[in-house]
Amino acid sequence: MLIILAFVCTFANAQDDYRNNEIQTVFAGDNSFGFYGGFSLGYTQINGKDALISGGRGALIFNHSLALGFAGYGFVNGLEEYHLQDHQYPEYSLAGGYGGLLIEPIAGGLKPVHFSFPVVIGMGGVALVENYGWDYRDYHNPESTQYDIFFVIEPGVELEFNVARFFRTAAAVSYRFTSDIELNEMDQNVLKGLNFKLAFKFGKF
Repeated sequence: MLIILAFVCTFANAQDDYRNNEIQTVFAGDNSFGFYGGFSLGYTQINGKDALISGGRGALIFNHSLALGFAGYGFVNGLEEYHLQDHQYPEYSLAGGYGGLLIEPIAGGLKPVHFSFPVVIGMGGVALVENYGWDYRDYHNPESTQYDIFFVIEPGVELEFNVARFFRTAAAVSYRFTSDIELNEMDQNVLKGLNFKLAFKFGKF
């Protein structure tokens, strides 16, 4: 009888230890769920010229530690070459966009200041266009525009601030890796480079 009682106690303790040390999964029923949508503005260099990059993203947040969703960005370089004068020889700009799946691990999401590590994996397009100032009506030649499609992966790191329960802002640095770009007289790595952004997120965190 004592042997049976000891066995039962040992089995019960083992069950408690198993429950206490049970593997926790992202999609477990007792974990929290949230979401956010947001936008960002940033700076990069493309083909040695200053460029504006802006975009948006939306994601579901699992257990304050992982966000999954979609992101998209647009860019244009050579902004300083737009002018108001007429009859100028054309300058060339690169304009385009990219987007795809967003995977964003979050470290210490409940703390007022913390890090996240977003990665965007997807596709994009870029065009080489002639700029004749702000007015394209008389000068733009469609035959001079060239296009290409590329694959992109952009890992980054963000320093996030919990401004309010529904609002976060972040300073971000990322690096844009792309497949080779095939445009006339352009380097194949013309779109690869660092991005510096300010991000603004709204949602249930």
